[in-house]
Amino acid sequence: MTTRRAFLTGLLATGLLPAPSWADVGNPALLAAARRQNGEHLIVGLSDQGHIQFASPIPGRGHAAAAHPKRPEILAFARRPGRFADVIDCRTGARLSRLLPPEGRHFYGHGCFTQDGRYLLTTENDYEAARGVIGVWDAAKGYARVTEFDSGGIGPHDVLLHSDQILVVANGGIETHPDSGRAKLNLPTMRSNLTYLRLDGALLEQHELPDDLRLNSIRHLTRTQDGRIGFAMQWQGAAGEMVPIVGTHARGERMTLLGGDDPRVLNLSGYGGSVSFSPDGARIGVTSPRGNALQLYDSRTAALIEEHRLQDVCGLAWFGGGFVATTGRGRLLHPAVRDGINREFADLAWDNHLIALRV
Repeated sequence: MTTRRAFLTGLLATGLLPAPSWADVGNPALLAAARRQNGEHLIVGLSDQGHIQFASPIPGRGHAAAAHPKRPEILAFARRPGRFADVIDCRTGARLSRLLPPEGRHFYGHGCFTQDGRYLLTTENDYEAARGVIGVWDAAKGYARVTEFDSGGIGPHDVLLHSDQILVVANGGIETHPDSGRAKLNLPTMRSNLTYLRLDGALLEQHELPDDLRLNSIRHLTRTQDGRIGFAMQWQGAAGEMVPIVGTHARGERMTLLGGDDPRVLNLSGYGGSVSFSPDGARIGVTSPRGNALQLYDSRTAALIEEHRLQDVCGLAWFGGGFVATTGRGRLLHPAVRDGINREFADLAWDNHLIALRV
């Protein structure tokens, strides 16, 4: 009689053993980087009730994460100017491998997968040339680096898959160099843009802000199912100026900036930390850890419709029937959902972003 071990060995030999999928994981629903009080940095997987499923150590401060569309694994990205991206098995929380940028490059903290999961795309700085690039890594070959192409600007921060063959990139416009830390080297000439690229790097469409807003750095992205893009900005001009921090865009149209002359826009302190659409695209939320505020906008009318005051709030995603947020004070909560998640983690300070693996 064939034993189970012999049967599995035979499957491995023939390549017929089913690859693990997200169905094998069950629990992780949310991802976030965090820091323990002892200084240890982590990438954390949370259940749909906000319970910790795994907490995997990472070598430095984390920023965002990207989930493989088919396999139960994620990429945990270092904060700019980061030099690691860890591949984490979501079944166990174990690190499978670590990606290191090529010589002369660093990561910006974000990345995304192609629709079939074959390639990982990462935002990077070619810092000697002051050039933004998109790095391409083959997930089917152990995340081998295969190529790169221009991001369409300086300082590409966030990147999303817009459709099967198209990327959208938030080129923040800010030149930096590791030798200068996080110093901004080109403010007199800085200009950010929203760029659409084919997966072969061909430029399809590019949009810039008006001249009087050229110091608004387009940083973070969100997307509706029908392809409308939402973006959050970070103002590099004088403090206290009345500038929009949230916008939306559809290909072939002009940018729409939200908030108008609503004085509550000032409560964001010129800083958009994270941005997220509701599933129907009707609402878009933005956080500001500097302003201690979460604001919700009507994406159709551009009006600011709701504000929640939360200390050091930054992570934001739609989950469990509403926007869920994280704070640097260890809170994970649904600010506007009755009986939603509302937890405090005394030993954790949540970092910039919250990633929902399902809605």
